[in-house]
Amino acid sequence: MAYHKSNYGAILVPILILLVALNYMPCKAQLSTTFYDATCPNALSTIRSSVSAAVSSNRRNAALLIRLHFHDCFVQGCDASILLDGAGSEKDAFENNGVQGYGLIDNIKADVESVCRGVVSCADILAVAARDASLEVGGPSWSVRLGRRDSPSPGQSTSDLPRGSMDLSQLIANFGRKNLSPREMVALSGSHTIGQARCITFRARIYNNASNIDATFASNLRSNCPENGSDGNLEPLDLVTPNTFDNNYFLNLRDRRGLLTSDQVLFNGDSTDSIVNEYIDNPSTFESDFAAAMVSMSEIDTLTGTSGLIRNLCTTSG
Repeated sequence: MAYHKSNYGAILVPILILLVALNYMPCKAQLSTTFYDATCPNALSTIRSSVSAAVSSNRRNAALLIRLHFHDCFVQGCDASILLDGAGSEKDAFENNGVQGYGLIDNIKADVESVCRGVVSCADILAVAARDASLEVGGPSWSVRLGRRDSPSPGQSTSDLPRGSMDLSQLIANFGRKNLSPREMVALSGSHTIGQARCITFRARIYNNASNIDATFASNLRSNCPENGSDGNLEPLDLVTPNTFDNNYFLNLRDRRGLLTSDQVLFNGDSTDSIVNEYIDNPSTFESDFAAAMVSMSEIDTLTGTSGLIRNLCTTSG
């Protein structure tokens, strides 16, 4: 088919416009498990060694690292914005009261910087450290796709973070806004098989005489969590095996011994009861679901390619 010479301009101009536009579009790269193979081949082994040392010194550190990753991803995506200091820091938000472990990430970052400076993002360190922390306390492993970049600024709002007082419908809606299913929500809640919570977060539950809390369990907790004061006193989220990743968290829910309201609502005569029962009967199903849900969560609204930056210090974007 022949084209008249006068038609060439009409054909070429749109093509040239498209090429120019593509040239100025920011590169949106894909996450990859091999992202640092060439640029920092020792990155993952360095993170693993640092996490192992941190958890060996205090097993609670495993829970702190997993929680930090969760709190980061639910605000503005998995971009390490939670680690930034300064005005408007997410660290200072009410929803992040009690969140700890920032120094652990600073130490891991310093170790990684010593082997390859300015290459590995704080966001990727958070994601890998959470996986390695799970392994250190007997939990599952999973493949972490890498290539996240760091946000230059903190998130403007932390209201998307779930709260310990939420009911089931609120939790489902909250996780749904991050494209996480109710099943993924229950699986991720299973991270409460390790770690501790402050008195202020469960006081209302142990003093309201509700039918969905074991009376002896509530009574024992009151000795360390009075009706007034002692807000920072800690209790394990799983009173049976508080430092081991297993399915006892779900057994506790069946026995009406969930520490937080948001724990117990997962097994309270509603739609997620069947998932809890499944995780009680099949621990391996819980572990595989948890691993898959952590992958999904770790890829919420990531910055890649030319977006964001790589911080030399996780606490500052300068």
